[in-house]
Amino acid sequence: ARRHFGWPSLRPGQFKPMRAVLRRRDALVVLPTGAGKSAIYQIPAVLLRGPTVVISPLLALQQDQIAALNERHDPKIRAVRVSSAETPAQQREAIQEIREGRAEFLFITPEQLSDPDRLAEVRALKPGLVAVDEAHCISAWGHDFRPDYLSLGHLIKGIGRPPVLALTATASPPVRDDIIARLHLRDPEIHVSGLDRRNLFL
Repeated sequence: ARRHFGWPSLRPGQFKPMRAVLRRRDALVVLPTGAGKSAIYQIPAVLLRGPTVVISPLLALQQDQIAALNERHDPKIRAVRVSSAETPAQQREAIQEIREGRAEFLFITPEQLSDPDRLAEVRALKPGLVAVDEAHCISAWGHDFRPDYLSLGHLIKGIGRPPVLALTATASPPVRDDIIARLHLRDPEIHVSGLDRRNLFL
């Protein structure tokens, strides 16, 4: 955390799920917005063999996370993206950077993985971890908003079924059960922190 990200310490609720990831366990993590969910896959990714695939539905959110990683100019935490926002040439270059070890994180949308050719490309990269951000989309509004979220369990199997980390800021027990079932998580560690954010109050 210090060497690659410049973070002097971890925040509450981060260490235990990181340990689960490093032990190659599936995990579901519910942490409030702003509590540092991204770090839970970013730090272990440096230590695990193989690139990390980050599946996220929101391009603006992806862009923020990619910018934060790349501003440190460290190839071990460099991030690239394959989405509708990139040209075919940029998408090919992103895959090439991962393949050649010049980048660690591949940010991608569920819709991209639904393309069989893209799925085969990502599988060939032999990812060591899949992080599913905003995992509540699978349950709460995936049915109407992003149908491809519903097939993520199958798509992750298609890229070689590395360990899966599901992250969300909002998931009641039924939604957590839905995420586990739809992602086909295997005996996952479940880490739920309170939803309280002390800087917000009525």
